[in-house]
Amino acid sequence: MFSKLAYSVFEQSIKDYHQFDNVDQPINNPFPKDKFEHLLYHKNWIDTVQWHFEDIIRDPNIDPVAALTLKRRIDASNQERTDMVEYIDSYFLQKYSHVVVKENAKINSESPAWAFDRLSILALKIYHMNEEATRAAASQDHRDKCQAKLNILLEQRTDLSTAIDDLIKDIENGDKFMKVYKQMKMYNDDDLNPVLYQNKK
Repeated sequence: MFSKLAYSVFEQSIKDYHQFDNVDQPINNPFPKDKFEHLLYHKNWIDTVQWHFEDIIRDPNIDPVAALTLKRRIDASNQERTDMVEYIDSYFLQKYSHVVVKENAKINSESPAWAFDRLSILALKIYHMNEEATRAAASQDHRDKCQAKLNILLEQRTDLSTAIDDLIKDIENGDKFMKVYKQMKMYNDDDLNPVLYQNKK
């Protein structure tokens, strides 16, 4: 099933990142570029680095200049994340381009790739919540509360995985069809962000 494959790749990416736990560590994607797993690994690596960007920028003692530099990196990471989601959707569009869509087929509220995006973030939540639930230096009360949250996240993983596999099966069978919209993000665009295009004058 696609969800099981994806989650295993996400887990590997997260594990590989935490061998270094360094936002500047270059990605070393172990999967061939022509494989679906390559896209998934790259996608989760971006998410994992950005997760730690978000931790760093919340340091109350962070230098303001460093924070601004990091904010620029977060913006760039967000754009790269969106681009990777669109690459993954392109994979599915090509894979199921031969499917004859049934007359009564319906569109889904999100594309497969955006569902995988949620699964990737969920994998990160599970990894870090498990760290907190087992952190020896934390109080027992803290660990118990985190374990309760972890149990909910694991249940969510089951439900989301089922929903993803059902969606892909429906697309394969022609019961649902894909319609992908580009995100058309405006904040990084020199021609669409008023602050940026006014500065070009």
